[in-house]
Amino acid sequence: MYYNDNTIVFLDGQWLKANDAKGSLFSQTLHYGSGVFEGIRSYDANGEAMIFKAEEHYERLLYSARKMHIKCDYSVEELTNHSYELLRKNDLKNAYIRPLLYLGENMTLHTVDKVHLMLCGWEWGKYLGDSLLNVMVSSYERPNPKAVPVEAKVTGHYTNSILATTEAKAKGFDEALLLDRNGSVAEGSGANFFFEKEGVLYTPPLGNILPGITRLTAMDIAGEMGIEVREEYFPPEVVKGADGAFFTGTAAEIAGIGYLDGSPFKLDWKDTIGYKISERYKELVRKPSNKRQLTELKWN
Repeated sequence: MYYNDNTIVFLDGQWLKANDAKGSLFSQTLHYGSGVFEGIRSYDANGEAMIFKAEEHYERLLYSARKMHIKCDYSVEELTNHSYELLRKNDLKNAYIRPLLYLGENMTLHTVDKVHLMLCGWEWGKYLGDSLLNVMVSSYERPNPKAVPVEAKVTGHYTNSILATTEAKAKGFDEALLLDRNGSVAEGSGANFFFEKEGVLYTPPLGNILPGITRLTAMDIAGEMGIEVREEYFPPEVVKGADGAFFTGTAAEIAGIGYLDGSPFKLDWKDTIGYKISERYKELVRKPSNKRQLTELKWN
């Protein structure tokens, strides 16, 4: 589903058929999970491909690379230009773009000088689908931020996500909601989390979560609508029986949640703040604009 005989990818400065692209079996990324990536969406905006918030995504990629001591010789502008070229070469408009910085051959645990850049893209629907989700509180916690940089999008972090998702699916749920080391709600296996109660949105603060670009977009949309957003720590018991809840993420977009541990939310999805934000989000991602939307998002 990700490529065919005609798919073109970018690898270390070259455009290649996906079938011809090669990587080493001795890559430190493959063996130890030290690599960084992004997930970016492009949308058809009046017949032209428009990458939504490409700059923010590539700033986060470079930030993640610095946190993991991974060198990257490409600028945000170069990465953005290569991404548009990727779309043109593959005749894609509505697409998911995956940039990956992975490391060269090294079986030690030392920093690796040889770094590879791969860009690929494919058509991908909403990661969590369009139906309301049946979610469980996972037995797996999010990684301790004092052990790993949880604010960086690191390949190895997603073993945690795979474990949580596998557990949820095995128990008949659609998705998992993970807690932090203190028992507060953190995020989903691959998306940030919001719930609403009495007209106010609540979401976990930064510190134990990935600083999601879609998360901030949803917060911006809520602000435009005059909706209060509170970034607070809260246990899962506070969420159960609230008015509504949803996940946010580039792959998931805005995904409504119907149940948490079998407990339904009070409002019909179409009557929730989350639904209103999702409708506005659909308009925003297809609206051509050169204006940076997330001026408060700075990757240092």
